[in-house]
Amino acid sequence: MFENLSERLEASLKIFKGQHKITEINIAETLKEVRRALLDADVNYKIAKDFTATVKEKALGADVLTSLQPGQLMVKIVHDELVLLMGGDRVDINIKNKPSIILMAGLQGSGKTTFSGKLANLLKTKKARNPLLVACDVYRPAAIEQLKVLGQQKGIEVYTEIDNKNPIKIAENAVKYAKQKNYDIIIVDTAGRLAIDEQMMTEIANIKAAIEPQEILFVVDSMTGQDAVNTAKEFNERLNFDGVVLTKLDGDSRGGAALSIKYVVNKPIKFIGTGEKLDALDYFYPQRMADRILGMGDVVTLVERAQEQFDMEEAKKLQKKIAKDQFNFNDFLSQINQIKKMGNIKELASMIPGIGKMMKDIDLEDDAFKSIEAIIQSMTPAEREDPLLLNGSRKKRIAQGSGTDIQEVNRLIKQFMETRKMMKMMTNFKGKNLNRAVNSMKMFKS
Repeated sequence: MFENLSERLEASLKIFKGQHKITEINIAETLKEVRRALLDADVNYKIAKDFTATVKEKALGADVLTSLQPGQLMVKIVHDELVLLMGGDRVDINIKNKPSIILMAGLQGSGKTTFSGKLANLLKTKKARNPLLVACDVYRPAAIEQLKVLGQQKGIEVYTEIDNKNPIKIAENAVKYAKQKNYDIIIVDTAGRLAIDEQMMTEIANIKAAIEPQEILFVVDSMTGQDAVNTAKEFNERLNFDGVVLTKLDGDSRGGAALSIKYVVNKPIKFIGTGEKLDALDYFYPQRMADRILGMGDVVTLVERAQEQFDMEEAKKLQKKIAKDQFNFNDFLSQINQIKKMGNIKELASMIPGIGKMMKDIDLEDDAFKSIEAIIQSMTPAEREDPLLLNGSRKKRIAQGSGTDIQEVNRLIKQFMETRKMMKMMTNFKGKNLNRAVNSMKMFKS
């Protein structure tokens, strides 16, 4: 996401490299390129113009600190303005009521149904809530079935009325059912509709009036760019929604919708969809997104994802095994599976400052670990436990079983043994330092 914009902004800000002060001339030259970068990212012209005007005003009025180069100061000003443009602070959804009703709205094909499933999964797993999905799209073929499949994947009930074609009645009945069954979240998936379709717009307004949701989310496909922003404006005038969800952001290298939508409708972006899997959903943090746009990475999100997947007790057991030089291929495979659960490999790499740019032209697929997994899974349990058993004949059998060649098997084993050795050294080093620190504290106390 934002790949093109990041490159263009970085090139724009390089104008300041080697400059010793900010002047009208170098600011004008830089901001001209920044404005072009924003327009190429499908940001509305007025927004791009206002943005660069604000940056210019702040840059010329800023005291250049002695510890900062002009280029660094300019990056900070652009960064802070990007954060404000996208909303400033993160805004959460309103789920204080029990039950809390969340109504979905948006165009056809915007990803409402998939997002409904993702949101239910997020609220169940991360907020310990008990959600009910409600299928109110009675027009799109297989919409109800799609929601059922999503619900089944995560053990979430889906309320349907197959013979009822009135979405207002279905929504009302679902709320009554949820209250009887003690569901504390009701997520109502509605049909996609065009803002110019008066009948359909009236229908969703009537659904809103009938169930009085605490939260209305406008779901928009970020790849539609400025069209998404214009549509959001029209929907907001009818529904006065509470927040925006940007789907398919992983497929949009421009990002104009994310940069424009808050400015136009004055409603916060609350979630972003970053992939097809049910757990590929993130809260929207303007600060973190600005970091990523300017190539600063997003270490906080990376750490949060790691914390969600890694078990502390397992980590302690693993540390002991590493210290005793007992780390084996089963442990290695387990670590790979945990990394895969964190999300798309290339996206994870982009969260590390400086790495995203280096990997720009590298095609990292989700199945990047496929051959490694195949090789390990072709080993016997004894071979996984003790890599020293792997002689020539065993390697040949593993290569045949995994559909790889002997060189690939040798390369993996060599890398594994070197990694194991390095991990043991690091663990021992940390242990010695810890002991030294403890002894120092004892001496200090005495």
